[in-house]
Amino acid sequence: MSAVAGLRPRHVTVEGRRVRHRVDGDGPPVVLLHGIGRSLRDFTEQHELLASEFRVHSVDLPGYGGSLPMAEPCTLPALGRFVGHYLDAVGVDQPAHLVGNSLGGAVAMQVAAAEPARVASLALVNSAGFGPEVTLALRLLTLRPLGRLLLRPSRTAARRVERTLFHDPAFATDERIAHALELAGQPYTARVMLETCRHLGTFRGVRPEWRDELLARVDERDIPTLVVWGDRDLILPAAHLDAARARLPKARTHLFTDCGHLPQVERAEEFHRMLVDFWATAEARPATGDRSATVAATD
Repeated sequence: MSAVAGLRPRHVTVEGRRVRHRVDGDGPPVVLLHGIGRSLRDFTEQHELLASEFRVHSVDLPGYGGSLPMAEPCTLPALGRFVGHYLDAVGVDQPAHLVGNSLGGAVAMQVAAAEPARVASLALVNSAGFGPEVTLALRLLTLRPLGRLLLRPSRTAARRVERTLFHDPAFATDERIAHALELAGQPYTARVMLETCRHLGTFRGVRPEWRDELLARVDERDIPTLVVWGDRDLILPAAHLDAARARLPKARTHLFTDCGHLPQVERAEEFHRMLVDFWATAEARPATGDRSATVAATD
């Protein structure tokens, strides 16, 4: 399946800002959240597979793809609030299945921790938040002024990024490289990436403070969770899956072999079957509590 086949994005206004999203299908709501510097296209295969049974929302996070940046700095709590505001804007009034890749996984966990009544389940895909180790490329972005220099758009850099994301180089197509170059050329992308990288980490790696607090809060929630990883991930090492098993002992886990940072692309059919099976067998219910109270407390 082409990475862009059938893509029909549109826009919605969220907190006064234009957000690009794609919505298809009918059924229980699903929200697909991409990683740092990426776009909703990383979930095209899953969006199209899932839309036959679910109401699927693929979203460009603020500052990426076709979404404008937020008025506030792009921190993890702000991104979590954004997801809640997005759900309100598109009229999702029941718990949604959140699927997050890389940074998107940490954002999904933030929503679950702050507003558990919004979340039917979590699927965390090579997710940030389980360990300090992260690719040198992202650690360098925390250094001033080097970070901004490294984010200057170039086809060479775009090709290198795409090849790093996949174990099978066949997935680093000219189409994907061109899209990565397009994303890097957005006028606000560099600023948003630098804000997020410096909020979440330092040159030494991902900060422990937010990780420890967030994982403890997620573990307290009664939310079915699936954690998957690719064993050849060069961005966030597969050893983080062991940390996930230790910190979220009730979670269901899986390791894809010969797979990189985007299992939802590189193992699309297998990933889809696993996700649908997880949702069918999990006791996917929101945590107890008054949703209106949770929303008010986080605004």
